[in-house]
Amino acid sequence: QVQLEESGGGSVQAGGSLRLSCTASGYVIPSRMGWFRQAPGKEREGVAALSFAATYYADSVKGRFTISRDTAKNTLFLQMDNLGPEDTGVYYCAKAVQLGNPLAESTYTFSTQGAQVTVSS
Repeated sequence: QVQLEESGGGSVQAGGSLRLSCTASGYVIPSRMGWFRQAPGKEREGVAALSFAATYYADSVKGRFTISRDTAKNTLFLQMDNLGPEDTGVYYCAKAVQLGNPLAESTYTFSTQGAQVTVSS
């Protein structure tokens, strides 16, 4: 059973930064992971993914978000800079369970908690 837990969400003003963390219970964070978000009234979308040494980003976050994995801390991170109101939503980390589009939901299994990120203008 996947047990992933996010932390680091919060409220910031536009232009600010947040760093999300994702830890795994009982196993090593794998090399294929993703971050997704769900804005109010919208479907969940992939924002960043890590596949071994490769990284993938949604166009809307390129140049502002950075996904990384710290094996010593067994933690996945999402550094989010220059945040805007459009980045508001619940952010989920996800573990890849099959090959596929690195930013597609179908590739992953998800945490159940999520981290709320709210950006005010």
